[in-house]
Amino acid sequence: MLQGMRKIAKSWVASIFLGALALSFAVWGIADIFRGNADNTAVTVGDIHVSSDELQQEYRNAIRQQTQQTGVQITPEQARAMGLGTSTLNQIISRNALDTVVQRLGLTSSDAAVTQTVRGMQVFAGPLGTFDHDQFVRVITQSGFTEQSFIDTVRTDTARDQLVTAAESGFVLPTGYVRALFAFLNEVRAAEYIVVPANAVGQIATPSDAMLQSYVSKNVDRYSTPEYRSLVYASITPQDVMNRVSVTDAQLHQEYDSHKATYVIPEKRELEQISFPNEADAKAARAKIDAGTSFEDLAKSRGLKLQDISLGALAQADLDKDRGTAVFALPANGVTQPVKSAFGWVLVRVTKITPGSSKSFDDVKATIKADLMNQLAANKLIDITNAYTDAYSSGASLEEAAKKVGMRVHNVPAVDHAGLAADGSKADVPATAEFMDQVFAAEVGDEGDPFATKDGNYYVLKVAGTTPPKLKPLDTVRAQATAEWTAGEQARLLTAKANALVAQANKDNSLAGAAKAANTTIQRSGPLQRRAANATLSPEVIAGLFASPVGRAVDGPGPKGTYIIARTTGVVHPPLINNDPQFIQGAASLAKQVSPDITVLMANAARAQAGVTINQANVDRVIGGGSE
Repeated sequence: MLQGMRKIAKSWVASIFLGALALSFAVWGIADIFRGNADNTAVTVGDIHVSSDELQQEYRNAIRQQTQQTGVQITPEQARAMGLGTSTLNQIISRNALDTVVQRLGLTSSDAAVTQTVRGMQVFAGPLGTFDHDQFVRVITQSGFTEQSFIDTVRTDTARDQLVTAAESGFVLPTGYVRALFAFLNEVRAAEYIVVPANAVGQIATPSDAMLQSYVSKNVDRYSTPEYRSLVYASITPQDVMNRVSVTDAQLHQEYDSHKATYVIPEKRELEQISFPNEADAKAARAKIDAGTSFEDLAKSRGLKLQDISLGALAQADLDKDRGTAVFALPANGVTQPVKSAFGWVLVRVTKITPGSSKSFDDVKATIKADLMNQLAANKLIDITNAYTDAYSSGASLEEAAKKVGMRVHNVPAVDHAGLAADGSKADVPATAEFMDQVFAAEVGDEGDPFATKDGNYYVLKVAGTTPPKLKPLDTVRAQATAEWTAGEQARLLTAKANALVAQANKDNSLAGAAKAANTTIQRSGPLQRRAANATLSPEVIAGLFASPVGRAVDGPGPKGTYIIARTTGVVHPPLINNDPQFIQGAASLAKQVSPDITVLMANAARAQAGVTINQANVDRVIGGGSE
């Protein structure tokens, strides 16, 4: 669609059309834009004004992000149906509402913090793995930012993060709430049940042709040929351009040196240290160690706890020379002789040794080269697809533009969504669902922009035509339809019988009558947990048992086409101790999950306090009015 518009915009017909359009704009008052009277504000939060351009930029980025996540190009119509515009607008309002709080509190972010944040973003890394200014400019430009606007955005986001982190950190849920949820999740139940066999409803009669035809007609999706599409597409892969990129030894050495900490890892030792005021005391303590006193008891005798003496895991370079030499000469659990350090005289114990590892440049040269070549190839593919877009926009056809920039062109007479041709063979299409999703999302005749799949390949395609699904003749699907109709009829009758047995069990307050009617016996389960799997009782049955009071019968599917009637016979809540490690860990995990709600509540309060004004006309022009 966009490519076609570019072509039209270059024709003489378009020049006349655009001239008339410009005249109509002047007649209808669009010239106000040039007089400075038009209001371009989309939303106002307090004294912060968000323009339509800012909304449009974020909306486009939201669509791009959704496209990358799903691997399917999201059209404007799909974006509106998904509510992306409304969610983007709400995010902008909440974010700016929080910014009013940031301003009121005087929170700021330093240049150093902003610089560190930007340079640490992996998306801006160049071929050598470090921050690359050209890559930085390329990425932010694709997202609609200038350098200054991106820096300003990061500065604002960093300041806002200070507020959010302070609000969410240390959040603790009330103990009573956690206890109630813990009891709910860990509740244990026992049940009695009967198994109603699949043959309890007798033999299912063979359906007539009329019944089968009616069944097939009601299940068109299962008994129709797939939709087929004919298409032309161009492709190019990283392997296609590998011979156009190269890496020098200097670049390889630079990459190795910049990530040397990844390849050369020193030995580390977990250490404990006790300090003494003088050498005599240290020697006396060491004598106690030699006499059999443990290091822990020595620490306790000096009033020290584990956290007081632990130094953590350290490399030799982390210690001064004397301690480092003494410590790294010891075996595990060894204790040094008295050592003079900046902390006075000390004894140090080694509690654990983690061996180091070292990979030389030659060891990892091939891996580094492959990584750099892949990065350079990916950049080359972007240049090629940009060149394709330029050629196509200048009037070349898809085939001409693709051949001009070195992309391969493929013609596919017919392919279904599974990538199969009409005869059931594999069609000449990429073996990736992302590509086929694009094929079946495209409009017939549309010549789309280049797109990438997760494997790094680039494609551009045009759907030439479609062959709609067609209901298959009954004779070709008779066996499948008969089997599925019979299974469905059996399940329907079995469900009805089970419902009658459930009603009887609830009336009798017992499974005895239902078991007799089904000619089966009552069985008893072991302990049941809410989310635990069970070999006999299906998740539907277990869910019903936990959702119903004791003694109330429920039903659900069982194994191998059977049906289960069950009722709870007992409920147990495991004892709960507040200082139990599992309870403490669960409470902390739950608090972490709930803490973002604090930010949502704070944003809602800030919105109410600051006041929000939406220019609906401008918003509708960006996200589409009345469609979300």
